[in-house]
Amino acid sequence: ICHVVHGACVRVYVRIMDKIVKGWFSEESSLWPGQAMNLEVEEVLHQEKSQFQDIVIFKSKAYGRVLVLDGVIQCTERDEFAYHEMIVHLPMFCHPDPKSVLVVGGGDGGTIREVAKHPSVQEIHICEIDERVIEVSKQFLPQTAVGFSSPKVHVHIQDGMEFMAQHKAEFDVIITDSSDPIGPAKCLFEKSYFERMRSALKDGGILSTQGECYWLTLELISDVISSCKTLFPVVSYAFTTIPTYPCGQIGFVLASTNKDVVLESPVRRLSQAQVEEMGLKYYDSDVHKAAFTLPQFAKQVLKLGAR
Repeated sequence: ICHVVHGACVRVYVRIMDKIVKGWFSEESSLWPGQAMNLEVEEVLHQEKSQFQDIVIFKSKAYGRVLVLDGVIQCTERDEFAYHEMIVHLPMFCHPDPKSVLVVGGGDGGTIREVAKHPSVQEIHICEIDERVIEVSKQFLPQTAVGFSSPKVHVHIQDGMEFMAQHKAEFDVIITDSSDPIGPAKCLFEKSYFERMRSALKDGGILSTQGECYWLTLELISDVISSCKTLFPVVSYAFTTIPTYPCGQIGFVLASTNKDVVLESPVRRLSQAQVEEMGLKYYDSDVHKAAFTLPQFAKQVLKLGAR
């Protein structure tokens, strides 16, 4: 997950090195008060303040290299696939023939890596406002940044909202790989952002966006889904488990302009041989369907259920 910013957002900086105490990095936030994720640090590999945010890469004892933006873990070498595979393949396998895909954010490269695994895709556009996230990821996180090596990828160092305003009805799938709704990324959870995504989708298009944790921000998720229901005939919510994100869970809001799409069921199912050929470690067709099965407390608030 990486910050995506547009003009109305306020830049927020934190001193990440202050979060490393006695060799342990502690991820604290007002979004998850009273708790923190701690990782033992073996070595700080890189630290800088870009135009938009603090960027740190450190090597952890248990999770390999870790990308941290403004004090918040974005990805680790050990578990990033659980996020990147799901935010991509949930929408992609619900589209019968995705050819043009836009990724907003995702400067670490993991999302475009997964998009490039779909042979039908002809163009992958990534719109990341902070070029330094891309450059640092290429240097220190080759596992995810390999996504930038695909000849299908077109990189735009640009505001995501502005880019979509200039490219209406051009994309089969739009994926927003955003950070948490604090500071710069707060804008990406507002109705105006989903309106802009809708305008950039082709007829029958599908969107997938980072949908937060139902243990922590259930009311926010409910608000986002309610906004989407005024814009799209089909809206749903899925989740993945990932140990280095708060509470070990993160979700995805999905929506389509096609009223006949059933987001909970992939239109293209994978055999085990295809799963292995794509190098998938988390996603398969059964996991796709299961990801939409929510616990009762979340289902009652979100008023969503598998169909």
